[in-house]
Amino acid sequence: MRTVIFDLDGTLADTSRDLIEAANSRFRALGHGNLLDPVADAATAFRGGRAMLRLGFERLGPVDEAAIEAEFAPFLEAYAAGIDRHTTLYPGAREAVELLISEGYAVGICTNKPEGLAEELMRRLGVRGLFASLIGADTLPVRKPDPAPLREAVARAGGDLARTVLVGDTVTDRETGRAAGVPVILVTFGPDGDGVAGLAPEALLPHYRDLGATVAGLIG
Repeated sequence: MRTVIFDLDGTLADTSRDLIEAANSRFRALGHGNLLDPVADAATAFRGGRAMLRLGFERLGPVDEAAIEAEFAPFLEAYAAGIDRHTTLYPGAREAVELLISEGYAVGICTNKPEGLAEELMRRLGVRGLFASLIGADTLPVRKPDPAPLREAVARAGGDLARTVLVGDTVTDRETGRAAGVPVILVTFGPDGDGVAGLAPEALLPHYRDLGATVAGLIG
């Protein structure tokens, strides 16, 4: 079965403001105020909690990795408490996924967000039922760019890895697809914009209305 697997943060949904706010809440708790900007630092938000914490601490001076680890669990708690205050699906995302399903594709999610948080967010956004699988950062012992989570997302969706495409937004997704031997579509509506072309994906996606044709051009 032809299969399309999606990254979540920065691909299906713009989660950057809620992620930045959760990180800033930890910096405020430490007496530093807001160290991250919700617009200028959006790209870092899509690279994960540790990346945001590291960037904030770098702005204070030499980074203590132990401090990053100490703040990671409280960051996740803060994020869970406000997971959908500002988060929205990208324009046309839901309609594009529904169109793929109607045309006989299996669809799933492979994200480096913890599985429980990803499940909750998709539920709150009202689209969890569209996806036949959801693999998070902690579903397996490894995470992207290791290819195992992508393979598992395809298997749980009832798909065929040989007829799969991965839709993502960062170098992590590009490397995951390469490791699995799967073509990658990178979106250009995220904070990196057309800069993702430098990662040499098999295709670029400027808007979700173009997804069906782009997928068909890669896997039929």
